[in-house]
Amino acid sequence: MDISLIKTFLEVVASGSFVSASERLLVTQSAVSLRIQRLEDSLGKPLFTRSKAGAELTPAGGEFEPYALSLLRIWEEARQQIAIPEGFTRSIHIGAQYSLWPRLGFQLIDALRTAAPDLSVRGELGMSDRLTRMLIEGSIQFGLFYTPQLRPGLVAEEVMEEELILVATWPDADLNHLPGYIFVDWGPEFVHAHALELPGLTNPGLTLALGALAAEFVVRREGAAYLPARYVKRYLDANQLHLVAGAPAFPYPIWAVWREDLEADVIDVTKKALRQVALSLDAEQEELVSGLREIALGHVGQGFARGSSTKDKKNS
Repeated sequence: MDISLIKTFLEVVASGSFVSASERLLVTQSAVSLRIQRLEDSLGKPLFTRSKAGAELTPAGGEFEPYALSLLRIWEEARQQIAIPEGFTRSIHIGAQYSLWPRLGFQLIDALRTAAPDLSVRGELGMSDRLTRMLIEGSIQFGLFYTPQLRPGLVAEEVMEEELILVATWPDADLNHLPGYIFVDWGPEFVHAHALELPGLTNPGLTLALGALAAEFVVRREGAAYLPARYVKRYLDANQLHLVAGAPAFPYPIWAVWREDLEADVIDVTKKALRQVALSLDAEQEELVSGLREIALGHVGQGFARGSSTKDKKNS
């Protein structure tokens, strides 16, 4: 069977329409329709009920879905097993969002190569939607997320908390006057907390849902934005970005998500390596954020104001 038919079927199920599936698969809508038609012809049953609202599974489609997931998983397992290089006995494919690779993802690979020299590792980059789809399909088995999407067959566990801090491209920025402020959308919880803490900055006219990649935009222009403390440390050290004194900081959790059917020995060594890396990064971040609080105290006498980190709230 053509595995692209299975992938297309599952993409239509996940997106709810042929149009959305075509956009995600980077093919035309007619190509999606043709693939589904070929699959329906092979099975002898219609799999979707089509309407202007989208595409819904028929009873036959609902029965076929778990088989489609199994077929895709078996295919990916076979492909990965065959691809294991000589000299290695196990493999893991890891995916992570852009800003989680430089600090967390790369150190995880270093730790895995030390702890399990026989483990072949492959890394993938993607946004949350793409990584979730790859986990479901089995093309990756382990992912690092800011915004995980739980699906049947996946397990999620919080790894650590990031600190989102307000930085600007000029020193001595005034929290009450931030020309060029850029709203980086870090998800519903951040949007809500941001609106409560900083109601005057809720509609700046420019919103970027790019995660930490927004830092590359900000540093090349005159602006300010909320970005992860660890990620922007290099820009702070180089005086390309500067802390906005008195601004609240917001906690932002990092999650690990993996497939339930990942081999027990592989998930065990991966989780252990990730815990070691997270402990090291937690200590590093606490030192960084403490230093930033001291800078803020020196400027305005109130540190990060109301939006102190979760650790502050727990210790208060």
